[in-house]
Amino acid sequence: MNTSAIKVAVVTGGGHGIGRALSRRLAADGAKVVVVDIEGDAAETVATGIGGVAKQIDVSDEAAMARLVDEVEADVGPIDMFISNAGVGFGDGESGAVSAEGGMNPIADRWNASWNVNVMAQVYAARAVIPKMLQRGGGYIINTASAAGLLSQIGDAAYSATKHASVGFTEALAIDYGDEGIKVSVVCPQAVATRLIGMEDDSGATEGGFNGNAVDGIMQADEVANIIIDQALEGRFMILTHPQVTTYIQRKTGDYDRWIGGMRKFRRSLASDD
Repeated sequence: MNTSAIKVAVVTGGGHGIGRALSRRLAADGAKVVVVDIEGDAAETVATGIGGVAKQIDVSDEAAMARLVDEVEADVGPIDMFISNAGVGFGDGESGAVSAEGGMNPIADRWNASWNVNVMAQVYAARAVIPKMLQRGGGYIINTASAAGLLSQIGDAAYSATKHASVGFTEALAIDYGDEGIKVSVVCPQAVATRLIGMEDDSGATEGGFNGNAVDGIMQADEVANIIIDQALEGRFMILTHPQVTTYIQRKTGDYDRWIGGMRKFRRSLASDD
C-alpha cells in the first residue's frame, strides 16, 4: 500500500530498529520524514540516508515535544502522521518486579524512566499534535506498545506495566478522536531484531536475542515496519505484527489462572537455563 497521502511524518525513536525501518518505508513512499531520537548522530544518519530531517529530542520532556511539533509544522509542513515509537526497557533488578535503580542512569528509578518514555512521551506527542490535526480534519497517530502490553514480559515488570498503559492510552485516543477523522493505531509486536532485545541493526539474524533465550518468531524491522504502515493506512487499530500473539491472548483471556501458571513455569525454565 502506498503512503502518498502522507506528506509529512514524524517518527520518534527513529535512529534505530523499528523506528529507522518506519522512517525508511515512509520516505520510500514519498513522505518527508522527521527522524527524532535522543541520539542525535543516529537520527542524522537515518535522515541523511532518506532525505529527511533529524531532530535530537528527549521525548520525555513535554516542552521539547511541544517545540518539536511547532517547529515541524512551521518548517516542514503539517504533520499527517505522528509515530510515537521511542521506548525503553531495562529489565528487573535484584529485587525483581519492585526494583528501583537502573533507569537511564545507574541511580535513576527504572519505573520512572519507563513510565516517562513508554507512556508520557506518547501523551505529550498526542497533546501537541492532535489539536492541529483536528483543525485540519484528520491525521494518523501510531503508538508503539508491545506484545508485553497485552501479555507480559518476564523479567521486566516496568516494561510490561507501561506497555499495558500505552495500549490503554491509545484505546482512549481511538475512542475520543476516531469520529473526528483521526485514525489511531497501537502496535504490539513480539520480538524484533533490534537493540532492545540485544541484536544489532541490520544483522539479518533471527536468533540470539534476549541473551540467547529461546524466542519464537523474531522478525526483521523492515518487515515489521511494512506491516505497521500498511495496516495503519487500512484503519486498523490493533496491529499485531506477529500472528502467534493472537493465540497467546486467547489463551490468556480464556483461562487467566492457567495462563499465570504457565508463565510461572516458563519463568522457572528461564531461571534453570541461566
